Amino acid sequence: MSAGFADELVFAAPSPDGLSAGLRPLDRRYVHVIRLMTALVVLPVLISATVTEFALVGKGVGEHGMITAPVLALCAFILVFLPQRKWKRWGYAAGDEQLRVARGWMFRTDTIVPFKRIQHIDLGEGPIERMFGLASLTVHTAGTHNSIVTLPGLARGSAEAMRDAMRLHIRREAE
Repeated sequence: MSAGFADELVFAAPSPDGLSAGLRPLDRRYVHVIRLMTALVVLPVLISATVTEFALVGKGVGEHGMITAPVLALCAFILVFLPQRKWKRWGYAAGDEQLRVARGWMFRTDTIVPFKRIQHIDLGEGPIERMFGLASLTVHTAGTHNSIVTLPGLARGSAEAMRDAMRLHIRREAE
């Protein structure tokens, strides 16, 4: 590798908020969506732990709190800290010619989708997202590997504006 080539390389170092330079964060309300969706996953675990504990205590094995207390502490940690951390690790940039979506902490994924490769665009919102006025933008591209790129946690109006801008760009490319 020549010195000239190395000088041209630009590495986007993560900023203190976890995003690469130049990326916009998802809507802040998406933290609440992540928290509620996580609660729906940990609630059955907490219920199972409580039922198991009562069954064991009923048989005279152990005391109250031996299972439920650690599971409750773990669930509280998961619900308080992990949604914020997950939200901080998502970012996007929509330029004139491409959409860039980056996510992840340990396993970082940085996807760039040129608008000319877009086949169609979906705008979706689940009941929890709808409660917070958010939507997800899903871009389908040509090809099979990584042909679907989803960008959750956008304000509904922003998601619609991005979809419309991409659609206009696709139409201009087709003409």
